[in-house]
Amino acid sequence: MYKVLWKLFSRDMALFMHRKQDVVTVLGFFLVAVALFPLGISSDPDLLRSIAPGAVWIAALFSTVLALDRLFAEDLADGTLEQQLLMPLPLILVLLVRLIAHWVITGLPIVLLAPAMGIQFGLSFDEIKILTLSLLLGTPVLVLLGAIGAALTVGLRSSGGLVTLLLLPLYVPILILGTSAVSSAMDGMEVTAHFSLMGAALAISLVMSPLAVATALRITVD
Repeated sequence: MYKVLWKLFSRDMALFMHRKQDVVTVLGFFLVAVALFPLGISSDPDLLRSIAPGAVWIAALFSTVLALDRLFAEDLADGTLEQQLLMPLPLILVLLVRLIAHWVITGLPIVLLAPAMGIQFGLSFDEIKILTLSLLLGTPVLVLLGAIGAALTVGLRSSGGLVTLLLLPLYVPILILGTSAVSSAMDGMEVTAHFSLMGAALAISLVMSPLAVATALRITVD
């Protein structure tokens, strides 16, 4: 079973690498969106530092949404999705492996770019560390929740806008926790509670999201 799951992971990674334009679009949007905040608001260092958590997290949120539109669409079109539904493996594990691969390609680079974005806004080393850790915990949750919206709209044309509308209410708590963690660190306050809640959200999403996605995909295929 583990060999099959590893092959599925390798397949998804290879497909993502063949669609480099999708990855470039996600990372490009993230970089440009963060870079535009100083240009559109102010060049005042204190003001930029205060808006840094929200700016980086909002850019990360919408960058994640950009990559969801084609998460299952191509597999549905070429019949791969039906074959995966018929595999003698728990569909939840198959989907979890696919979502991990999706996060590695689209979410992990955002986490790795976070320190550079923090330096741009004048954050200290400790604040950059908190920002990076918050994205490391939060971006997987964004992907796992986003997969539910992608599965619900996979059979629809031009579903990107609908996915965004469906997901924004689910994303708001993670956005608040992520930005509040960095803001608390900037004010010298404890951030353990924020990370505990984000960890709990990640644990719940890891269990519930593949189950919800599997149910939505079965309904779509049937």
